[in-house]
Amino acid sequence: MKASRRRFLAGLGSVALGASAGCSSPRSRAPTASPTGDDATSQATVGDEPYTRAYRSVVASVVLVRVYGTDGRAGQGSGFVYDDRHLVTNEHVVRGSSEVRVRFREGEWAVADVVGTDVYSDLAVLRVPNRPDYATPLSLVESEPPVGTRVVAVGAPFDLGGSVSAGIVSGQDRALPSAAGFTIPDAVQTDAAVNPGNSGGPLVTLDGEVAGIINSGGGDNIGFAISAALARRVVPALVEDGRYDHPFVGVQLQEVSPLVAEANDLGRARGVVVVRVIPDGPAAGVLRGSDGRTVVEGTEVPVGGDVVVGVDGTTIRTQADLGTYLALETSPGDTVMLTVLRSGKRRQVEVTLGSRPTTERES
Repeated sequence: MKASRRRFLAGLGSVALGASAGCSSPRSRAPTASPTGDDATSQATVGDEPYTRAYRSVVASVVLVRVYGTDGRAGQGSGFVYDDRHLVTNEHVVRGSSEVRVRFREGEWAVADVVGTDVYSDLAVLRVPNRPDYATPLSLVESEPPVGTRVVAVGAPFDLGGSVSAGIVSGQDRALPSAAGFTIPDAVQTDAAVNPGNSGGPLVTLDGEVAGIINSGGGDNIGFAISAALARRVVPALVEDGRYDHPFVGVQLQEVSPLVAEANDLGRARGVVVVRVIPDGPAAGVLRGSDGRTVVEGTEVPVGGDVVVGVDGTTIRTQADLGTYLALETSPGDTVMLTVLRSGKRRQVEVTLGSRPTTERES
């Protein structure tokens, strides 16, 4: 992960860098003499630890990614084998690179081609010509691991390849900032320590399946990963076409806080209020934006505007709910039924989704 990503957590206070758990290869841990008695039992127990098994099952498929820019700068991140020819990493790891090289577990270096990137999900796909046979593809989890699931982050923090840190899934459906101004939905939160260099590496369950692709963190017991569910939609398109088209409503939204609810006589804080409808966007003429602002308890909040409380029969309580639904369940060209509160009345309106533009900052 590039060091600049650490500013993501600046608002949470000063970042204290935690030490990632660097693990040696299994053969370097072997004792110099055969253990006996209690020592043998202790050695067997250590080798049978679930975190050790998970690490050994995936570490050969995790790579160090080294990038070089036209300005002479070098950066570093992590990645993992996705299929017979491709690796997955973060978009921000390879952004601005003129050359990308990857190092496999046994020390082999290979020049990698960037075949596709997506700034909106912070995912990128690399192609390597000669993947070592021992570096086998890792699979993505089929369903979202529940909060409390034990996981390990494997990668190269601070250029220390083959490092592992352990933790749990601390939260789900988090919304992360992206370089393009939109939020990345459905992110996984973990307390496994992740540091500069971990970006693009896998966050895996103890079954060795990828629960997410590490995106950001600071070693202070809070890190984030792009969900396997979002990667499952984006990565195949990057492999095939080099790009992924995200659905686009064309509105600027704000979550309904208690103050927004009070200002708009909503009764309770839920849903998202439409602050602005982008002219000529998919929702133009269908949804209504805010028509003014007022001050409640010293805070300026929007008044007027549709409040989205449902989409296709799914309840929308937060902006993250809406972002996750659109990202995982819809595509450009789909028509969705939005349930909105307008002037105190519940209405249903249809919006045909467009493709997200590359320069627009609203979401």
